[in-house]
Amino acid sequence: MPTQQIQQTEVLIPTPDGQMPAVRFVPDSPDRQPAILLLMEAFGVTSHVRDVASRIAHEGYVVLVPDLYYRELPDNKFGYDEVEQAMAMMWRLDFGQPMENDLQAALTYLKSQPTVNPDRIGVTGFCLGGGLTFLTACKFSNEIAAAAPFYGMVLDEWIDAVKDITVPIMLFFGGRDPFISSDRIQQIDARFRELNKDYTLKIYPDAGHGFFCNERSGYNPSAAADAWKRLTQFLNYHFR
Repeated sequence: MPTQQIQQTEVLIPTPDGQMPAVRFVPDSPDRQPAILLLMEAFGVTSHVRDVASRIAHEGYVVLVPDLYYRELPDNKFGYDEVEQAMAMMWRLDFGQPMENDLQAALTYLKSQPTVNPDRIGVTGFCLGGGLTFLTACKFSNEIAAAAPFYGMVLDEWIDAVKDITVPIMLFFGGRDPFISSDRIQQIDARFRELNKDYTLKIYPDAGHGFFCNERSGYNPSAAADAWKRLTQFLNYHFR
């Protein structure tokens, strides 16, 4: 299969709080394609997140990466050694209506693209973006077709809102994640099982937080490779 050409464009998405910058990745194809909303880590729209977006685009998806820290521009990206600064900015986010407005704006933008099949939109994300992928599945199941959160911290009210998830979901966790306890993962698992949801939960026992990112100290190559394989199979199954 020849390598696809990917067009990468900086775009602005209108929200109630102003213009939200985003990066759009579009494979060269004559047909409307499925699309993935890729939600960033606590460190912002880093080069690593752009790299993941490009990898997903090469699988044949339009990918949109919104800058959810746009209210904090211009200094809203962090190195992976700046954990405290990144966490402080993350906790300044309002995970209520403002975040829902931002996620809705990103989904609306994706659906409006002439290259996108609006009925085939998925969402994935890592760290902060993993939690927000979970939130998107809770709040916007009627607008997406599948969700795949990576090691997302899940708020109590989101666990309650699992009842509203109507799309297939694949969840990835590290067994040695200092931010997400095994009790919490078991609680999430039990909630999905109790409600008989269409879900898969994969735990990598030796992996910590951020295991997918090859620029982080917690990178776990074998877990990352397996998770990538599972992610692409999951997306292809639901979108191809």
